[in-house]
Amino acid sequence: MGSLIHYSGISTKIRAMERWRIKPEQFEQMAALESVPEAVRFLRSLPPYEKIFSGVEDKELHRGRIEQLLNLAQYEDFASLYQFANMKQRRFLDLYFMHYEIGIVKTCLRNGAGRRESAQDLSGFKEFFDRHSSVDLAQLSQCRSIDEVISGLKGTIYYSPLESLRQKGQAALPACETAVDMLYFKTVWKIKEKYLSGQEKKDLTQCFGTRMDMLNLQWICRAKKYYHLPEGEIYAMIIPISLHLKKTEIRAMAQAEDVEQVYALIRNSWYGRLDLGNLEKGQSLEEPCREVIDRIYELTSRKEPYSASVLNSYLYFKEREIEKIITTIERIRYGVAAGI
Repeated sequence: MGSLIHYSGISTKIRAMERWRIKPEQFEQMAALESVPEAVRFLRSLPPYEKIFSGVEDKELHRGRIEQLLNLAQYEDFASLYQFANMKQRRFLDLYFMHYEIGIVKTCLRNGAGRRESAQDLSGFKEFFDRHSSVDLAQLSQCRSIDEVISGLKGTIYYSPLESLRQKGQAALPACETAVDMLYFKTVWKIKEKYLSGQEKKDLTQCFGTRMDMLNLQWICRAKKYYHLPEGEIYAMIIPISLHLKKTEIRAMAQAEDVEQVYALIRNSWYGRLDLGNLEKGQSLEEPCREVIDRIYELTSRKEPYSASVLNSYLYFKEREIEKIITTIERIRYGVAAGI
């Protein structure tokens, strides 16, 4: 009853927001369009994206600008929920917000690694981040190298692990991205113990723990398939926390001779009973892992509709929707939209 009392209001708000989630048949309609401006006009006809894309001219519709606007739509949903939330719910949202911060940090690292001629435009995010973050977007937007990004993060929790890599001469993009991912999951894993309890903690443990397991499986497979890394280097790049993967299983995967041996070990693990039990030779792990995570988020929010799980699920699937929009638009841009 306590959860019902505390979450009835925000659960009702989320159900109202979910009504506007893009349906599969709408994605099919968008995928059948012939140009990016047509796709944006289609998005503009949908309430969640109408305001974001109003007044945007066709000449502005390059990938970076579209992604920026879609991320703003995501942040607006977060801000709307945050404003409506009570103190307990805000503690969870504060925890979730780190995910958005990590996304910005990784974007800046990638731009720095590419040494682009123009600085990253983060001005559209400034108002939102000023309310929730200690990261200085104005400074990060001017960074032209990974070294500059790391220096720009001084005073935040991201500085120490990245500066440690720089001091060792190891601040390459993959190592930096791995470091911030590890920081995120370790922080979430630790803080959830402090702010959550009971069924809420169990459900969110399932969600975050599954994501960590899926990331580790993907990183191990990539290490075996593309980089042929030795066992020690694989251990260094995976998150040292797992949910359903046993340490003995992870060790066996790190010691496997090739990716096919890793797939065999996955099929014999806890995840073998799910979609990962049907892995075929040469198959990418990305889509099966995504399906597993989707299923866990759906189940936890359905089982506990009056808890932090409903917030967690809504924000996760909003991000998934935006990923699918970007993929659909890029396929339209390059003429490969059929079959979406």
